[in-house]
Formats: sequence, C-alpha cells, structure tokens
Amino acid sequence: MSLIKSISGIRGTIGGNPGEGLSPIDIVKFTAAFATFIAKNTKKTSRTIVVGRDARLSGSMVRDLVAGTLTGMGFDVVDINLASTPTTELAVTGEDACGGLILTASHNPRQWNALKLLNEKGEFLNAQEGAEVLRIADAGEFTFAEVDNLGKVYTNTTYNRRHIEQVLALPLVDREAIAKAGFTVAVDAVNSVGGIVIPQLLRALGVKKIIELNCAATGDFAHTPEPIPENLTGISDLMRGGNADVAFVVDPDVDRLAIVCENGDMFGEEYTLVSVADYVLSHTPGNTVSNLSSSRALRDVTEAHGGTYSAAAVGEVNVTTKMKETNAVIGGEGNGGVIYPELRSRRARRRGSVPHPSRPQRQESQRAPQAVPGLRDIQVQDSAHRRHRRRRYTCCCQGKIRRRENHRHRRRQNRLSRQLGTPPQVKHRAHHPHLRRGAHRRRGSQTCRKNPRGRRLAEIMADFLSVFRKNA
Repeated sequence: MSLIKSISGIRGTIGGNPGEGLSPIDIVKFTAAFATFIAKNTKKTSRTIVVGRDARLSGSMVRDLVAGTLTGMGFDVVDINLASTPTTELAVTGEDACGGLILTASHNPRQWNALKLLNEKGEFLNAQEGAEVLRIADAGEFTFAEVDNLGKVYTNTTYNRRHIEQVLALPLVDREAIAKAGFTVAVDAVNSVGGIVIPQLLRALGVKKIIELNCAATGDFAHTPEPIPENLTGISDLMRGGNADVAFVVDPDVDRLAIVCENGDMFGEEYTLVSVADYVLSHTPGNTVSNLSSSRALRDVTEAHGGTYSAAAVGEVNVTTKMKETNAVIGGEGNGGVIYPELRSRRARRRGSVPHPSRPQRQESQRAPQAVPGLRDIQVQDSAHRRHRRRRYTCCCQGKIRRRENHRHRRRQNRLSRQLGTPPQVKHRAHHPHLRRGAHRRRGSQTCRKNPRGRRLAEIMADFLSVFRKNA
C-alpha cells in the first residue's frame, strides 16, 4: 500500500489501513481539508465545487465519498462524471465554481487513484497552497456543516460536448481540411474516459473511419496505462498492418497524448508538444514554456519562429505559472501534455454569456452548431439528459409527491363512497380535473388494456351496469 502527497495532489493505492493507502478515511480527511482551504481562500460567492473522474474501477466509490464529504462541508457539488482532466478544468470556470477535484491517478495502474486539487481558476494548487491543505488535514482543522447548511449534488454531463465545441471554435482548427483528407485514425484509450471523448472529437472533426482499440470505458485497463512504447505493442502491431494513417494514444485522464506513425513506429511523447508548437507558432508567433525534464527540441523550434523559450520546474502548475510570466502562446511537458492558453482565454471571454445547465434556475446550455454533424449524437444524449433532469425537479420534489398521494387517496375514497352510497370527499366534482362527469369512465376504458388496476376498474363498472340494467 502507498500514499503519496505531492504538488500533483494526494494519490495512493485503494484499500489498506488508514494512512497507508488511499482508504475511505483518507479520502474524507483530505477532501474536508481541501473544502476548508477553499472556504478560507476563495473570492467566489458561490459555494460550488466541480468533481470529475476517469473510469477507474474505484472511481464511483471515490466520487461518492468526495461528493458526500463536500456536501457535508456545506458545498454544492457539480458532478460531471466521466471527463478528462482538461475538461474538468474548463468546467470549474464554466460553472463559476470556487474549486474542483479531479479523481484520477493519471498514468498509474488500476489499483491507484488520486485527488487532484483545482482552484477557482481551474488550475492546480501551487506548492504553498498544497502544503496548507496537507497541514489542515494533518491537524484536523475542519468543521462539518449543520443540517440546515448541507450542500446538494447536481449532475451535469454536458461538458465533454462543450469542450469539443470549444475545440472546434479555435481559429487554428481546420475541420474542413481534416474532413477532406479522409483519414483513417486508430485510437487506444486504455479503457478509460478517452474512449468516450476522443472518438466523439474525431467524428466532430469529420473523421469517418475510426478504429477503436480499448475504448470501452470499463476502467479495467487492457495494459499498463502510461503511453510509452513498451506498453503500446497492441496499437503498434495494428498500425504495421497498414490499417490506419495515424494512431492516437492517451492515458486514463487524457492529459497525455502519444502518436503512432503509419508504420507502427512511435512518434514519441516528447514530440507531441514540439509538433503542435511548430504548427501554432507558424500562425501565431510567440514564446513557449516546457519543464526541465524536456529536451531542447522545443527551444530550437521556438527560436526558429523568432520566439523565446523558458524552462519551468516539473509540474503543470509550474509550467502554467511560467507561461503567464512570459506571456507564452503554448507550453507543456515532455510527457505528451500540451497547454494551449487560447482555449482557456476564449472560454473566459464567453463565460458571462454561456448558460450553465446544472442548476434548474439557469437557462439551457448553448447548443452546438447544427452544421457539425459529428456532434449530433452527443446533442441527442444531452437533450435526453436535460429532460430527465426536468422530470426529477418537477415530479420528485416533496410537494408534488404529497399532492399526488393526496389526490390518489381522494380517488380511492370516492370510489368506496360510490360503492357504499355515502357522499364523496370532493363535493364539487366539476372543479376537479379527474373527477368531472364521465372522466373516470373514460380513464378506466383507456387504462384497462395497460394495467391490472385499470382492468379491475373496468370489471367493477361492468358489474355495476349489469346490476343497473336488471333493476331497470
């Protein structure tokens, strides 16, 4: 059993004694400490925290513990369910939340999971902030909310689609050129969330031929999830057979991308950032940043385009901090991670106008352009999700349930009253929508073919009519 506390969050193997692995007690403790830190330091007025996760076998268990702890601390939770790390980061700003939690152990094996901590900007906590969270957890300096101040859990599964919409809206994304090329693309998503979002993204970009390898999001990883050559023999063999033009491989939370060439050779994680930066800098010259573990290839490409390269310490938060200082147009790490500020800045500019579908008082989310056929299936799923949510809010509240039960009780009592010859409870039947003259007969005839209760009512009416005819 292992439990590691670092700048990347709290990660460990599931199970074991508290303090030795990522046990339920440890999950509750660190989540409560994070909620306490957010409450003390956020500038947001809303007490909302976004939670996203990859498809690990322990994901749903960890999600339930995290959501319960956050509501117990008085925070509302927006559960975006299966989503990549970049998508969860965008969801924090999209929900105008005061923080976020990503439940993923990234490239670690299936027995691992982790809590990755985000601030109100959708960025990872820095070293000082992370140390404060750990101090609060060790000291137990957190207090749970009283019953009247408990939070609620909202579900919003639209952010995968909304992330795809934002990618398609980037000026440097040429969907028409991709669609005309007629590529055949293979994808290895190691049985996690990439198996959902990468094929959807490719279809939205106009790719019609997609070979999906390990794309069922079961969480039971088909191979060691780190996208390095020794773990990617399956996709390499597939490419050597001449089945596809290119292959993309992602880790479980889709923040690392490896590319496999058409002959089965690895393009290399190091060159993912370099190749993307070369394309971006050819259209928008500027500065770049990568971490100290990267090669000098990005430096050479940046200087060739007239920009300045800067190195940062290992860790995404260190890279993003250096990118802000140098006003870099692109950055990342040598492990296949790419950070493109243009996507985040465009999202920030639109934040005031994009509705949030998670809460019933807000409007529907912005629809994807109908001209993009690849998003049609995703839109249908989202529409069904919203209808289901409206049914929950309108039919499952206590007031509606109470009125519905009272109405059914009155109907039962009125049937008994008619059989016994006593006055009905509802005297003015004309004012009751289901007790108007003849309504119960029509309703019985309509339902007798569908359920036993209706058939029983029809039998009672038939017996009543037979007795009435005899007496007449």
